[in-house]
Amino acid sequence: MPSPGRPGVNQREAKCAFWKRIAEGLSSEDAALSCSISQPVGSRWFREAGGMAPVNLAPHSGRYLSFAEREELALLRAQGHGVREIARCLARSPSTISRELRRNAATRCGMLVYRATVAQWKAERAAKRPKTAKLVKNDRLQEYVQSCLAGTVTDAEGRTIPGPCVPWKGRKHGRRVDRRWGTSWSPEQISSRLRVDFPDDETMRISHEAIYQALYIQGRGALHRELSAYLRSGRALRVPRARRQQRSKHFISPEVLISQRPADVADRVAFGHWEGDLIIGLNSSAIGTLVERTTRFTLLLHLPPMPGHRTSVRAKNGPALAGHGAEAVRDAIAGKMMTLPQHLRKSLTWDQGAELAQHEQLRIDTGLAIYFCDPKSPWQRGTNENTNGLLRQYFPKGTDISRYSGHELNAVATTLNSRPRKTLGWKTPAEAFKKLISSESWTSVATTP
Repeated sequence: MPSPGRPGVNQREAKCAFWKRIAEGLSSEDAALSCSISQPVGSRWFREAGGMAPVNLAPHSGRYLSFAEREELALLRAQGHGVREIARCLARSPSTISRELRRNAATRCGMLVYRATVAQWKAERAAKRPKTAKLVKNDRLQEYVQSCLAGTVTDAEGRTIPGPCVPWKGRKHGRRVDRRWGTSWSPEQISSRLRVDFPDDETMRISHEAIYQALYIQGRGALHRELSAYLRSGRALRVPRARRQQRSKHFISPEVLISQRPADVADRVAFGHWEGDLIIGLNSSAIGTLVERTTRFTLLLHLPPMPGHRTSVRAKNGPALAGHGAEAVRDAIAGKMMTLPQHLRKSLTWDQGAELAQHEQLRIDTGLAIYFCDPKSPWQRGTNENTNGLLRQYFPKGTDISRYSGHELNAVATTLNSRPRKTLGWKTPAEAFKKLISSESWTSVATTP
C-alpha cells in the first residue's frame, strides 16, 4: 500500500463531530471551533465535500478497534508486551491484535513498526466500500440528466440561443449579475419526468437526492459541480437545511415578531397601527411608504442619496450612501410620525429588511411598537403591499425615483389619499383619517415637507 505522506490523526471522529454540528445549523467556522479543529480546516472540509457529509455519522459500533485502542496498542507494543497480554489489556481477542499488527503496521522504514495514526488511516482506507453511482454506470441516464440540467435554450424553430457567457468561479452567483442560460430543470422535475418519458424502462430511474449528491459530491464522478450553476438556487455548495431555517436578521428578536402583535391590530378595530416598506428603483433609489391599516392613509418618505453616492468609495461600516440605510430610514420615519398625535402612532409592522435595523432607537424616539413579519410573508402586510402596487403607477419599476423631491412625493401621497375606496364605503383615506385628528393637526400633517 503506498504511503499517504503524513496521515491525519483520527480524522473520522473529528469529521463526524464536525458534520453533526453542521447539520445543527452552525457555520463552518463555528462547527470547527466546537470540535477543536482550526477554522481554515473546517472551511476546507465543507468546501471540498460540497456541503454534504462525506462520512457516516452513525456512532462507533465497537466492533472494530477505535483510535484510542490503537494508541493503547502502540504503547503496549513499544513496551515489549506480547500479543496475548495486549489482548487482555484491551479486552480483545488475540487474533484481533495479531491481525491488526500485521495488516496496519507502518512499512515506510523497511520494517513493520506499529503507529496508531498510520494504523487508523489504513483501517479507514480498507473499510471504504465505494459504490459506483448509477449515473456513472448508465451513460444514457447521465446524458438525459445533463441535457435536462444544462441543455441549450432554443427558439421556436430549434435554433440555439447561447445567452450570456458566464465563467464558472466555483461559488454562487452574485446579486444582479448575468447567469448561464440552460434548460435548468430541477432535480425533482428530472426524476419525475423520467417515469413519463420511459414508463417501461426501469433502468431510467433516479431520485432527485441522487442527482444532488452527484452534483455536490465530486468523489462520485458522475456530474461536474459546474452544472450546479444551472440550478435555480445557483449554489456551488449545498446548504444544510437547519442553517437555512435559522437564517434571520441579527437585529430581530422573538419579542418583535408579528406573532407578538396584539390581536386587535389584525382586526383593524384600533387606529394608529401602520405598515411600512421600501419601493426600490433604478440605481438603488428608494422611497419609503407608510400606510395606516384602518383608514389606508398613506405617507411617503423622501430618501435622497447621500453625497458621494456612486462617486466615492463607501467607508467600511459607514452609512449606506444610497440613502435608504438604517439611519436614514429611522430619521425619515421619526420625522413623519412625530407630526401625528400620540394616539395615532401605536405600532409599525415592517418586513425583515435591514433598513429598519435601528428599530429600537426608533421606538424610543417615537413611541411606536415595532413588529417584523415572518420571512417571505408579504401577505402579513397586505395593506402596504396593495398600496405599493398603486404607487407603481407613479414610480414604475426600472426608473430612477431619486429624482423626485419631498414636495413631489407629498403631492403623490395627497393624490392617493384623495381616491375613494370601496373598503371605506367610497370615502377617501383623507376623509377617514381626518376624523381621527383635529383640524389643526390635520393641516400640519398635510403640509409636512
